[in-house]
Amino acid sequence: MDFKVIIEQDEDGWYVVTVPSLPGCVSQGKTEEEAKKNIAEAIELHLSALARDGTQIGHRKELKETFVAVDI
Repeated sequence: MDFKVIIEQDEDGWYVVTVPSLPGCVSQGKTEEEAKKNIAEAIELHLSALARDGTQIGHRKELKETFVAVDI
């Protein structure tokens, strides 16, 4: 199963990764590759917890990704 992730570099240089379709699923790493490895593990743990709790796993349909132009 593939999940879209968002990778951002914080002010300390760490890469912070979130999963829009799994609220609360967050990880980080010193490098982008480490962050990707860590978020994969976090996703597996998150999905295991959802399954254990009987929570339906699915993508949130109310999310929409788009771009907005802003004049600066």
